[in-house]
Amino acid sequence: LKAIPRTIWMTVTQLIMLVAHLLFASALSGTLYAATALLGICYGVQFSIMIPTASELFGLKHFGVIYNFIGIGNPLGALIFSAGLAGYVYDKEAEKQFAEGLVTSDETCLGVMCFRLTFLVLAGVCALGSLLSVILTVRIRPVYQMLYSGGSFRFRGTSQS
Repeated sequence: LKAIPRTIWMTVTQLIMLVAHLLFASALSGTLYAATALLGICYGVQFSIMIPTASELFGLKHFGVIYNFIGIGNPLGALIFSAGLAGYVYDKEAEKQFAEGLVTSDETCLGVMCFRLTFLVLAGVCALGSLLSVILTVRIRPVYQMLYSGGSFRFRGTSQS
């Protein structure tokens, strides 16, 4: 496991997140807990590996700025996807259901269609993230080969195994 680059782990977590969002979109009985657990684990893994990956790729000279730039992604994504996308999709579906007489208010939405498109878009974003992680892994392969083959992460006087 220690020979697998962190960018591969990012790819794996993005693929698992894709599956979790598809589980949310399917709205099958029992998928809520599984999808929530998968997303929680994936977020934990990603936040854990982003910091050392950033230091390996960009060095430590401007690490504070890079770390804070990485930290902007989560709240920015939450704003775009929850307030922007999810709110818009919910409102449009609520208006549609109200026009069809299925609900008594144009602010109420019932059923899986209220958020299905949102989860499908998020699954697509995870697919794009997986693709970009694979591209990053291929592009930085020489960096990891240099770092790990040169033994720069080993303490002097210890064994190579």
